[in-house]
Amino acid sequence: MSAIELTPSQKTILTALVNLHRETEDAVKGEDIAAEVDRNPGTIRNQMQSLKALQLVEGVPGPKGGYKPTATAFEALDVQKMDSAAEVPLFHNGEAVEESNVEEIDFTSVHHPELCRAEIHLRGSVREFHEGDTVRVGPTPLSKLVVEGTLDGKDDTSNILILKIDSMEAPAEETAH
Repeated sequence: MSAIELTPSQKTILTALVNLHRETEDAVKGEDIAAEVDRNPGTIRNQMQSLKALQLVEGVPGPKGGYKPTATAFEALDVQKMDSAAEVPLFHNGEAVEESNVEEIDFTSVHHPELCRAEIHLRGSVREFHEGDTVRVGPTPLSKLVVEGTLDGKDDTSNILILKIDSMEAPAEETAH
């Protein structure tokens, strides 16, 4: 599957939708997304049309309606494969981990967003990590995504940490000077 190129604005809005949806597990109103990303609801509605066209968002009609991220939305936000030279900061219980390099972040349970997990592939040992530890990864080089979560499991042989995601943030785009 080819990666979907999102504009920084679409990425910001989609990330906000995913986070708000994870909190409530219901459809998210455009106004709530607008408040979250500090934009006008009309702007959000226009962006949602393009995100729907990309099949990243589904509209939910009715009084309880709004928007829901599709499984593809999680794949679209899926962090780019890391360039080997890119340093992605990793924090373990609030402390920077010097000797680890994050190679890849995979969102595993895209079909169950409310059970959202991320697999963090490390170059370096995961021995020191234990279930229940807090882990923060990022910002990533391109999308500046920061993923924070609680360690839910690990795979020592493949150096993979499995996080239960608590928050995902990509900053709003900087204005060019």
